[in-house]
Amino acid sequence: MKKLKQQDKAVYQAIQNEKKRQQEGMELIASENYVSDAVLEALGSVFTNKYSEGYPGKRYYGGQDFTDVVEDLAIERAKKLFKAQHVNVQPHSGAPANMIAYSALLKPGDKVMGMDLSHGGHLTHGHPVTLSAQIYNFVGYKTNDQGKIDYDALEKMARKEKPKLMLAGFSAYSRRINYRRFTQIAKKVGAISMIDIAHIAGLIAGKALVNPVPYFDIVTTTTHKTLRGPRGGMIMCKKKYARAIDKSAFPGFQGGPHMNNIAAKAVAFGEALEPSFKKYAEQILKNSKVLEMELKKYNFKIVFGKTENHMVLVDVFGSKGVTGKELEVALDKVGITLNKNVIPDDPRSPFDPSGVRIGVPAVTTRGMKEKDIVKIVGWINEVTENINDDKVLKGIRKEVIGFCKGFPLHK
Repeated sequence: MKKLKQQDKAVYQAIQNEKKRQQEGMELIASENYVSDAVLEALGSVFTNKYSEGYPGKRYYGGQDFTDVVEDLAIERAKKLFKAQHVNVQPHSGAPANMIAYSALLKPGDKVMGMDLSHGGHLTHGHPVTLSAQIYNFVGYKTNDQGKIDYDALEKMARKEKPKLMLAGFSAYSRRINYRRFTQIAKKVGAISMIDIAHIAGLIAGKALVNPVPYFDIVTTTTHKTLRGPRGGMIMCKKKYARAIDKSAFPGFQGGPHMNNIAAKAVAFGEALEPSFKKYAEQILKNSKVLEMELKKYNFKIVFGKTENHMVLVDVFGSKGVTGKELEVALDKVGITLNKNVIPDDPRSPFDPSGVRIGVPAVTTRGMKEKDIVKIVGWINEVTENINDDKVLKGIRKEVIGFCKGFPLHK
């Protein structure tokens, strides 16, 4: 970064400070991860200079010899990872990927069944503040008192609502989805089936969770989070929807793809095909289960009962009398980063909710294992119990810095 340091000291210093923050703290936000040095290099490559509107072999500008190479590599590797019939790697992120899919499949006013946000669903699955909810008619389904999706109730709702699209997927739900039952219900009511696997794509690629791609008509995902690639999106689908999806992505929704990002996606997908990635995915599930059990030991209330993936949702207000925002702020002071989060039918505001969401993908990338998760939960509990004691928090901060030095990031 010699050139950057010389030319723009302010930006250079911000990058150095962020690097230090990441090294001296630990990331427990379920949607974040650390990419490899190889992914970072591809992301910062000369492909950022190139406009490549269109698709491999059918571009609108010349000079596409090598852009086609990296996009084809990304597509073929994704197909191999997920056993997908068709892949589009051009979406800039997860929210655009979902909008592209909706646009390809629906007309304004069409009905979509998606998971309620407070029950673990995603903002783009029908929350009123989003553009998609202003265009399409979303109805939300919820979990039951046991923290599960009641598929009999879901089928009853689907028969009543008759949606054009049935949408599975989540951002804060810690249980697994019955793919077969979900898609059977969609077929019964004549709906297209779609799932957003943004959070669990890496666990699927690493064969730690069942692959939903063969079951669903459309599958969207981000390429960061558990998949450990650059910040971006991807759509996989059955061949019958391929033309509609591609046309919706370009020219329908986006202009030129970000070829540096696609090159980095290709690198990340290549890494996910390595045997070591399977071990990584398995370790995530081990760490997540220890996270759940240790939190229960300190009498934290686990929403949805337990975890079956990479994260837990905790009702900290109900179990400790501390709001999600208060705990997030206090943990930030000691270098432990997570996010406040609503719980099902939360009576509190989304800006100061009852819960926090905790995930282990990033710390697992750094090499942390079960015994390390035990230590981390101990700190979380200590912060919760001493949330207004700055002296205690400063002491924990020193311990966290020392601990994190044992798990170095990028050189």
